[in-house]
Amino acid sequence: MADNDTNGSGADQGKEVQGPQFVLQRIYLKDCSFESPRSPQSFKNEWQPKINFDVKTRSTEVDESVFEVVLSLTVEAKLEDQVAFVVEVQQGGVFTCKDFEAPALEQVLHTMCPNILYPYAREAVDSLVVKGSFPALMLAPINFELLYAQQKEQQQKQASDTPEAEQIN
Repeated sequence: MADNDTNGSGADQGKEVQGPQFVLQRIYLKDCSFESPRSPQSFKNEWQPKINFDVKTRSTEVDESVFEVVLSLTVEAKLEDQVAFVVEVQQGGVFTCKDFEAPALEQVLHTMCPNILYPYAREAVDSLVVKGSFPALMLAPINFELLYAQQKEQQQKQASDTPEAEQIN
């Protein structure tokens, strides 16, 4: 019978992982609210709302190499310029991001982490809308990589538009 090492004491044990490490520790609903200021009147109208959608992310280092990332979604539905409902969801996650260079860490926190959190936040928004007795709201996927690239481009443009005297301060 061949010796099969199944107890975890193999030759690789004790070797440290090389390179950046990314670990999802926890996903949680940090905050949510649902407002339907015109209920039940808004149920009488034909349901063809104008949807306004806002998305924001923020990250905070909570421990060495451990970050909380919060994805905030705000959805407002209007019928004939009257607010039918407003949903706000903050989906949080705790991530370990070890041995990343600063630019790569910033990109991970603003793209990879929100990509992980978005399906949970989207489901929370839809659940609140349905519980408010409105038709299901299926939010489209978001390209966080593109949003991040646009944000960086805008920041670079603003920096180049700032006179040198102001940049020194």
